[in-house]
Amino acid sequence: RPGAGPRAYLHLGDPASPGPLDQVWAARSVVMRAAVAGASSQVACLTPFSQMSRRSPVGSSGQAQPGQSNPPSSWFITKRARKPSSGSPARSSTFPTLRAAPHPAAGWWYFHQRTLPDYGPAYREYAYISNGGSNTVSVLDLTPTPIPSFNVIKTIAVGSNPTGVTANSRKNEIYVVNTVSNNVSVIDAERNQVVATIGVQGKPYFIDVSLDGKRGYVANSGSANVSVIDLEKRVVLGNVRVGTSPGLARVSPDGKTVVVSNRADNTISLIDTSRLVVRTTLPGCQQAEDIAIMADSTKAFVACTGAGQVAAIDLKNDRVLALLDVGRTPVHLALKPDGGELIVCNFDSNSVSIIETNNNEVGGSYLIGTKPARAVLSADSSRLYVSNFASNTVAVYDIDNGKVIASISVGSRPDGLALSNSEDYLLVLNSQSGDVAVVQKRKSTRLDPNEYSLLTMIPVGVQPNNVVVKSFLVTRSAEK
Repeated sequence: RPGAGPRAYLHLGDPASPGPLDQVWAARSVVMRAAVAGASSQVACLTPFSQMSRRSPVGSSGQAQPGQSNPPSSWFITKRARKPSSGSPARSSTFPTLRAAPHPAAGWWYFHQRTLPDYGPAYREYAYISNGGSNTVSVLDLTPTPIPSFNVIKTIAVGSNPTGVTANSRKNEIYVVNTVSNNVSVIDAERNQVVATIGVQGKPYFIDVSLDGKRGYVANSGSANVSVIDLEKRVVLGNVRVGTSPGLARVSPDGKTVVVSNRADNTISLIDTSRLVVRTTLPGCQQAEDIAIMADSTKAFVACTGAGQVAAIDLKNDRVLALLDVGRTPVHLALKPDGGELIVCNFDSNSVSIIETNNNEVGGSYLIGTKPARAVLSADSSRLYVSNFASNTVAVYDIDNGKVIASISVGSRPDGLALSNSEDYLLVLNSQSGDVAVVQKRKSTRLDPNEYSLLTMIPVGVQPNNVVVKSFLVTRSAEK
């Protein structure tokens, strides 16, 4: 725990083939010696290792003993470094690695203290999870100190039936949409407290925030309008009338257009943000739901769940470019960071479709799991993570090789997904079991080829709906 002094972590490799108990105790003694020795930023792990060079073992004093043989439970010293993630404001150091041979037939195990980035004392990284059935938001600590604790550090009471949750990219605020109480809770991320509540209209589900952080747009499904919020003054600037049962309002990156999916009347509304009026209503998208907008704000894609299609929209000329056939019930869209391809989760086809965004063509559809609900992509666009709602798994799809490389069992009815800032951890919201599964990504070895594994399960509230990860630097010196 922060402030508790040196810490040690012990990982015993593949739980399907654990080592003898005496090796566990031998590892424990070395872990404790490492902890007592000092550096709180060291991480102790015991994992399989292959092709180890022969070195002098370490005795009970921790010093190398020349000329000794290599009996089981003997320890070895070497060096191992880990490169910090790109773009992180971090420093790093290399710590010694201690390796052990539990048994000749079992392969090598090694105890290593890896180099991890130092983000500084002001850095925070939290996951905010809306719990629709308990009217709360759980705050999960992802701050690397040097690895995340994954503790629920606070449970914040918000409005009735919170659904959508979004972070402001320009300031340390989180916005939670409360569907039954028809309002938006504003959370100060540094204090993790509700600092304002903004009333909107009937049955809101989601909020989208402009790139400059100044405005929020909330589609009110029960009152057929979109509330436009001034996030600096925390007031509603106006309510724009749109189609029937609008589910989502998404603002373009240039801030000029808001795309609204109107589920009940099968239309798409385009709002001019400078005048706060609907400039165009486009028909033909049956049961319109999710929306994705290109980074250059020239094109939008809307999932037409009732027709098994995705509509490609020209935002410069306000027209439908194409209706693209995908699988049955496309419920979620995930745009690659480079914008070249759009991933579509086809809930009732157990597949994902990949759309080429430049020419508006479907490149192909691929089986992924039972009832795929949400998807998230890695920053380098190489990996796709999909929650399979009916099979209680998360699929990892290698986009470059075009195949599923892992399927990890999680909790019951997995839905929302989010990656940590380092992308070493995937958070999976299990909507029925009321917990969060943490899937860890690590470097595979010959003896432990699994790149992904379930690290832990964290209880949160009833019916977790959505999650957002916010990383920031604390600006208040008095705040932890």
